[in-house]
Amino acid sequence: MFPERFSNLPAYAFPRLRALLDSHEPGGPIVHMTIGEPKHAFPDWIKDVLAENMAGFNKYPPNDGSPELLASIADWIDRRFSVKVDANGQIMVLNGTREGLYNAAMALCPETKNGAKPVILTPNPFYQVYMIAGISVGADIEFVPAPAENGFLPDYASLPTDVLDRTAIAYICSPSNPQGAVASEAYLRDLIALAEKHDFQIFADECYSEIYRDTPPKGALEVAKDMGADPERVLIFHSLSKRSNLPGLRSGFVAGGPESIKRIKQLRAYSGAPLPLPLQRVAEKVWADETHVEENRRLYAEKFDIADQIFQGLPGYLSPQAGFFLWLPVEDGEAAALKLWKETGIRVLPGAYLSRDVNGENPGKTYIRVALVAPIKDVEAALRTLRDCLYKED
Repeated sequence: MFPERFSNLPAYAFPRLRALLDSHEPGGPIVHMTIGEPKHAFPDWIKDVLAENMAGFNKYPPNDGSPELLASIADWIDRRFSVKVDANGQIMVLNGTREGLYNAAMALCPETKNGAKPVILTPNPFYQVYMIAGISVGADIEFVPAPAENGFLPDYASLPTDVLDRTAIAYICSPSNPQGAVASEAYLRDLIALAEKHDFQIFADECYSEIYRDTPPKGALEVAKDMGADPERVLIFHSLSKRSNLPGLRSGFVAGGPESIKRIKQLRAYSGAPLPLPLQRVAEKVWADETHVEENRRLYAEKFDIADQIFQGLPGYLSPQAGFFLWLPVEDGEAAALKLWKETGIRVLPGAYLSRDVNGENPGKTYIRVALVAPIKDVEAALRTLRDCLYKED
């Protein structure tokens, strides 16, 4: 016997990509532009911090985070968003944000909302953990399109009142993956006001917030504080993966209202996988340093400038505000990815693999996602090859 609730899941994006491409020979040297795995250098001093704390592998790590790491994160939240949070009561350390985005729904989504099955809202396209979290808690999932005409952000306010009244959680990703759109302060204010009106929580996935071009993106907790919203209304999720080029460190956190964090901590005590203590010591120092983050941001900004030059004049091309992906318009994402692979050896991800079909339409079908994580010279060469392959005039 196996659970039915997971029986209709589509294959995950990367197995789907392998099934699409791997039976064909590449048309040139293989260039990986599919996965958002940062390749910039992380701070060299991390090795010394780790070496100094190796004895910590001999201890069970604190489940919620060491006092020093929690304090470092609280200080970072205050510096970045001008929001003071209680390090012990309003933050929990995560083993990467994906864990938190999933387990927060498990801990906080009620069995019913206003006497009916709860609803979880997600942008479409979306980070796939939002969907699986909704399925796991037995909620109805509302996939809300995030098209170009909406600034690549979902219009949750357009949903019917009966759906909003059943909504328990709304996921929002800003800067967004895959489009690199940033939610404005006005957008976040409207979303928080909608959540206050219909009494649902906002799970703000902000793991790309430190990779921006000019202006630091507003944070949901920052806007909620300024509005005087219910302290339990918003939870934010952050990570060192993108900010500090440390995806393997698995250091993230969730911050929000004390009652919500208490319930997430309670669940995690039973089912979570805490970060090893030596890695917590490393994370403590990394959250406290901004010099390497500024250099990281500069490198991505240079890549975006190169992309803007290469795709200047391409109909439908919108320069990302943040993050490290291009969301390029094509006639058909799967066909474009296959053509690019067979003719050049470049691997990109069809946008449909990050989206869900709703009423026979998939908002990612006419896009490909291109990750700009390689060194600058490699990115520039690959983007020029991609342009010549997919957009050259006949």
